[in-house]
Amino acid sequence: MVKRTARAVLLDGADLILIKRTKPGMDPYWLTPGGGVEPTDATVVDALHREVYEELGAKITDVVPCFVDTVEHIGADAGATGVKVQHFFVCRLGSMDPALRHGPEVDEPIGEYEIVRVPFTRVGIASVHLVPLSLRHYLDGNIEGVLAMHASDLG
Repeated sequence: MVKRTARAVLLDGADLILIKRTKPGMDPYWLTPGGGVEPTDATVVDALHREVYEELGAKITDVVPCFVDTVEHIGADAGATGVKVQHFFVCRLGSMDPALRHGPEVDEPIGEYEIVRVPFTRVGIASVHLVPLSLRHYLDGNIEGVLAMHASDLG
């Protein structure tokens, strides 16, 4: 079984927009906006747009693939195991209205989903507990490269 997700490395000026996730009985952690690819999504990028709109009330532009993470995944079905392939895309914030947020994270939350901004710098990324760890390592080693994905001469 392969579960696919689409996640946004969402830049707004010099900031990275994240979700601070607080669950009862757990330390907070930060993650990029996004979520599972649904059967109704024509593409992974369509899932990305849908998820970012659900979680942030946001529209995104300049979507460029930047990183893929594959981890073991235990599905909702007891004993069903497989992998989760997380597709990360660097993109820019076009607009955001948190009043437009909707979906299970907002309608039936387990804990809190807080929209936060951190500087898109090594210090900014290190200041939060960003998951997955592989993304934190990738960004720490590639901030300039990620920014270059939006260079006007990239083609």
